[in-house]
Amino acid sequence: MRRTLSLLALGLLLAGPAAAQNADGPTTDPSQVRAGTYVLDTAHGKITWSLNHLGYSTYYGQITDVTGQATLDPKAPAKSRLSVTVRTDSVSGLHPKLDAHLKTPDFFDTQKYPTATFTATSVEPTSPTTARVVGDLTLKGVTKQVALDATFNQAGIHPVDKTYTVGFDGRTVIKRSDFGINAFLPVLGDEVTLRLEGEFKAAPEGGAR
Repeated sequence: MRRTLSLLALGLLLAGPAAAQNADGPTTDPSQVRAGTYVLDTAHGKITWSLNHLGYSTYYGQITDVTGQATLDPKAPAKSRLSVTVRTDSVSGLHPKLDAHLKTPDFFDTQKYPTATFTATSVEPTSPTTARVVGDLTLKGVTKQVALDATFNQAGIHPVDKTYTVGFDGRTVIKRSDFGINAFLPVLGDEVTLRLEGEFKAAPEGGAR
């Protein structure tokens, strides 16, 4: 018995460093996320949009210049906050002529309105790994309340850059007519589905704990 206990103690001592190395994940348990401030990784922070195209298909495009900051509190998720800024001239329909048209006053009018913003005003957990994030979306000079459904993917030390990272996906549906984007209604869909990809990095100084 004494020998068994000694071997067990030795095993725990040897496992100690390995356990410490794995302490930062990855984890799919949001309660284990480090509290603090995070900055969106712009290489992995994109918005994919889609709408009905004349009834024949669902057309997809992307918005690729997105910056953001999040403050996360896993012990009190409702206190978490999010702010995002989008450069509207990064909107793409994956076709050169459409890309140019999307920048005109018919759609985003990017010269007059170079950015769109979203600022969260409340975060309501809907399950252990999901939340409804409600906030103010300002697009083309119009501000409307929008709710998006966010899903926590995982958190931990990123295997490439070794930075503590938290990953989410999100989805919402807006009406473009609410923001004065009325071109080609009703034959071109009014409802636009937005799918969001976000990998947030712990802020380098004084951010995440």
